[in-house]
Amino acid sequence: MQFTMKGRNALITGGSLGIGLTIAQTFAKAGANVAITARRADVLEKAKAAIQAVSSGRVVAIAGDMAKADDCARVFKAAEAGLGSIDVLVNNAGTSRRGAFESITDELWQQDLDLKLFGAIRLARLALPGMKSRKYGRIINILNTGAKAPTAEGAPTAVTRAAGMALTKVLAGEGAKHNVLVNALLVGRIESDQWVQRHATEGKNQTLEDYYADMGKTLPMGRLGTAQEFANAALFLASDAGSYINGTALNVDGGLCPVV
Repeated sequence: MQFTMKGRNALITGGSLGIGLTIAQTFAKAGANVAITARRADVLEKAKAAIQAVSSGRVVAIAGDMAKADDCARVFKAAEAGLGSIDVLVNNAGTSRRGAFESITDELWQQDLDLKLFGAIRLARLALPGMKSRKYGRIINILNTGAKAPTAEGAPTAVTRAAGMALTKVLAGEGAKHNVLVNALLVGRIESDQWVQRHATEGKNQTLEDYYADMGKTLPMGRLGTAQEFANAALFLASDAGSYINGTALNVDGGLCPVV
């Protein structure tokens, strides 16, 4: 089976590196026109070129901070101006923050909620009216397995991601009768820019490949997942192949999460 997105317009937040960029490239290869957004304009332009190298469709790169309401509105408007009506929204912007509960300030809580939860809320609110009127839409919220199985010192991310899972279910129920399907993909241990950054500070005596291999030894499959494996799951949900999947939170973690 071939998964196609021919003629669809997709907006991916956090689309300049890692999982977000790989999702954008995968959608573009499947025929979609793609808009990506992230905060750093220079990195975005490199990502745009990487997407254009594998696609003949339209590619738009828009700098913006999804923690800011004005930026969310501006980015969405620019994506529609560059591509047309948005058919697929992937809420991927976010970082992993965790620490002892007593050490997390109100400011850190608010920053996490603004970026990961309110960014998704605001963009979904902008996308839904058009999707409903056209009787077609796909929203994919990128969360992590902490949303289902939070651990000690997993805040604020685990709490914010759990709220994102609840948001997914609410939107899925409201969009269903309009053929607007809303699902979540939960990240486990996936090779990504986050781990590249950690390697730079923690793994100075190892190559990146050896660092990944050591982390993978503790996982059920004995290895980390790849960004492409994650993007394949996103493509399935975004394409017509996933036309009867709605309101799910799918673990893409090689069996790591103890909760189904």
